Amino acid sequence: MNLSYRVYHVFVRNLVSYKRFVLTTFLVSLIEPLFYLITFGIGMGAYMGLFGGKPYLFFLVPGVLVSSVMMSSTFECLYGTFVKMVHERLYDSLIATPVSAEDAIAGDIAWGAFRGLISGTLMMLVAMAMGILPVSLLSALLLLALMVFVGGLFASLAMIVTSFAPNFDFFNYYSELVITPMLFFSGVFFPLDRFPAWMKTFSQFMPLTHAVAISRAVFSGVYNSGLVLNFLVIFALEAFAFYFGLKRMKKRLIK
Repeated sequence: MNLSYRVYHVFVRNLVSYKRFVLTTFLVSLIEPLFYLITFGIGMGAYMGLFGGKPYLFFLVPGVLVSSVMMSSTFECLYGTFVKMVHERLYDSLIATPVSAEDAIAGDIAWGAFRGLISGTLMMLVAMAMGILPVSLLSALLLLALMVFVGGLFASLAMIVTSFAPNFDFFNYYSELVITPMLFFSGVFFPLDRFPAWMKTFSQFMPLTHAVAISRAVFSGVYNSGLVLNFLVIFALEAFAFYFGLKRMKKRLIK
């Protein structure tokens, strides 16, 4: 793996380009998670009673927050990377300079993680405005760190998918068969203990399940030893996905 400080320059290049669309992307990043908070948290939550002695919205926010990180980082490294690779030919221009293929790919993964962090931070600010916030400053910092890890994980996974994609339609398989089921069966909207045993077992193979568990613990300030396993699953999968994503994309870029 041939990474250098030039990863930073690729990241900065994306940041400069992003400034032109910052307002519209902020709004887009807020719409879907805010929709979930209003319809599920406030609307449906009025009929669901208390969860652990608190309104349903307190249960919902931690899951929606990390799922918004997942969605933003995923779509940035699916559609955004594909456009830069195929339509803009940006990667061809980058690797013609001292920037290596690994630097260019890692810079895009870092950028995808940062886009996820932006979405998650916006959601956290909205939740705080609604009176739902981490129990302490340390918890808020831990939540930001979690968002970085979750963003990096799903950006890396999306990069793997992009390395195989012949066209935009290919992404529908990943979105509909992986991302959408993960959104609904990882404990984001409903407690996993209400699901059948086979579904609870299946959910443990979904990385979002582990991210949601950590997010809820950070919001509540209640930690247990099982969270160590949750973090190790995220870290191990992210390390593998990052390495394999670099390898696969480099193979596609350098033929």
